[in-house]
Amino acid sequence: MDGNKTCLDPNTSIAMRIAVAGFMHESNTFNPLPTDRAAFESQCLAFGPALVDEWRDAHHEMGGFIEGVVQHGAELLPIVMAWATPSGPVRQDVFDEIVSHLIAKLQELRPDGLLLALHGAMVCDAYPDGDGEVLARLRSALGPDFPIVLTVDLHGNLSQGLIDLSTAAIAYRTCPHVDQRARGLDAASLLVRTLRGEIRPRQALAKPPVIVNIMAHDTSLPPLCTILDEARRLEQEPGILSVSVLPGFAYADVPQMGPSIIVVEDDAVRAATVRERKSARDAAPLPHGRGSDAAHRLGQMLWDMRDELVRPLPGPKEAVAQAISSSKRPVVLVDTGDNVGGGSAGDGTILLSEILEQEGRDCVVSLYAPNEAIQCLMAGIGGRVRFSVGGKVDNLHGEPVEVRGTVRRVTDGSYIETSPRHGGRRQNHMGITALVEMPGRNWLVLNSERHPPFSLGQLTSMGIQPEKQRILVVKAAIAYKAAYQLIAGTIIEVDTPGLTAVNPRRFEYRNIRKLYPLHPASECTSGV
Repeated sequence: MDGNKTCLDPNTSIAMRIAVAGFMHESNTFNPLPTDRAAFESQCLAFGPALVDEWRDAHHEMGGFIEGVVQHGAELLPIVMAWATPSGPVRQDVFDEIVSHLIAKLQELRPDGLLLALHGAMVCDAYPDGDGEVLARLRSALGPDFPIVLTVDLHGNLSQGLIDLSTAAIAYRTCPHVDQRARGLDAASLLVRTLRGEIRPRQALAKPPVIVNIMAHDTSLPPLCTILDEARRLEQEPGILSVSVLPGFAYADVPQMGPSIIVVEDDAVRAATVRERKSARDAAPLPHGRGSDAAHRLGQMLWDMRDELVRPLPGPKEAVAQAISSSKRPVVLVDTGDNVGGGSAGDGTILLSEILEQEGRDCVVSLYAPNEAIQCLMAGIGGRVRFSVGGKVDNLHGEPVEVRGTVRRVTDGSYIETSPRHGGRRQNHMGITALVEMPGRNWLVLNSERHPPFSLGQLTSMGIQPEKQRILVVKAAIAYKAAYQLIAGTIIEVDTPGLTAVNPRRFEYRNIRKLYPLHPASECTSGV
């Protein structure tokens, strides 16, 4: 492919040809379970037109890509969409397969540009910066000038290499992520304007040396809402095309772990400003431009807020006691240490054990339990079952718990989410899923695929009316709020142990730079 493509004349009758693709995985390097091809197949591994069929109507950037390309009158070239539930690093074979397919189709189709959905926190067996490796391979195959506009998750751990190798990158603005489709539309607009020669994107990256506690990632609350307000203000300045604030993903022991600030400016506007200043014999502009200044200003703001990024939470015994005594129902108990959306096991029993110990009633707990779901299928509706659930993926999230009950429902675990929810997915797959009624009208939802609680459909598809329960346990951190906050009487976030524990001191990092609060502030200087 010619790496020196000229920009298209907006007045020409030749339609732009834009490729769309996605390769998304949030990799928890503390999780020993690798993410293989089957993990993608069970969620999404769609090629060509199948990509459009599944994602056109989704509240996801891929849906925004598709809509944006069509809106601008360009020809849509769908290539591949690969998405798997967060888990351990992606296996090398599936990584190579997906990226090789992407490159081969781009070389065959020869589009004018590419819209690419990445997560930003993908780790591969051989590549700590999986997303950066995708860009490196694309650049090697397609040349330095081929336009590539990225969307990345707000939880991405971005490297300088990723920014250097992309034309422009923009991140979600909300957590829970409910603006993904809008970001896809923004990315499509940036690419089209670039192809028409209307703008020349130039990027700057800042990496403040601080770990943003996952419980401080709610973008509607301080401190993040403060810095995001400033980011929106900066976008109103001449020449600033986009400003993204990413708090990062702490469950990856990689060099680029931590927050990122991306500023995309129009280099054409910057060049004109430089010429004006020179003609006026003003002092020379800063060598990195306005975008670099803005990125580092926001990075400094986040660094200055570092002591606000701590979230002490109650332990399991205290939290369950509060939930049982609460008059504001349903109570949503948040199992932060077993956050499925952060790559955890999904079969933690810490809160289930405590609920049974304290004789809680009208409680709902969802668990990853493929063997037990099959046993329920074999027992049939109305069948009595007795088995141990949970605590089988690892020993970090509680021991297996003996339960008995009656099978009330078994489904294939598929459901549709029609509203904007975290992750933007419309079609959801839990695998064979069973509903078991235990004594005290307590309910177990047993999934055969690890499934994050991004939608109430996880419960309503099983016949549960969540608003009528006393306690709902969700294995999450922030993402569940887009669905559960609508019906919650009370929310209690719980400091549980596990692969997604909220306290970073629970983990042994070997590859990260010095980051506060793991290191004294005086030792954390790079990136601000």
